[in-house]
Amino acid sequence: MKICIREFEKRDLEASLRIWNQVIEDGVAFPSMEILDSEEGFRFFREQTYTGVAENTDTGEILGLYILHPNNIGRCGHISNTSYAVSKEARGNGIGEKLVLDSLCKARECGFRILQFNAVVGTNHAALQLYKKLGFVRLGVIPGGFLMKDGHYEDIILHYYLLEDGK
Repeated sequence: MKICIREFEKRDLEASLRIWNQVIEDGVAFPSMEILDSEEGFRFFREQTYTGVAENTDTGEILGLYILHPNNIGRCGHISNTSYAVSKEARGNGIGEKLVLDSLCKARECGFRILQFNAVVGTNHAALQLYKKLGFVRLGVIPGGFLMKDGHYEDIILHYYLLEDGK
């Protein structure tokens, strides 16, 4: 399977919404609780600094995506934030890593100096392992910072990555 990470286009909307909403419905990784419809989703993906999709170039299927945007405004506007989503069927094939690596390059291109994750859920072991492998710095833990779909709370772990020197 050959994966290409490229910019989101309108033709990617249905597949991107399916993947994004799948993560929201799972209720174990994204803070959002609201499913996006087509109109909201198109606006949401287009309003980001950049939305990238992972396309299987053999089949044209969209297997994952990420959004990149400022984490804050003004004097903290040089800090970016991203969210990643990979379809359930495609997980475990290295697509998440490709999305993260592409987002680091794109964040640099867009002039960001830092990439920060505000809420990596402590039970998201695959993401935590990937971020450690790629050199993200773990900042700390917010106990019970994430409300799981089943109503219990899990810790969230903050991370950052310095983009100007790649460390």
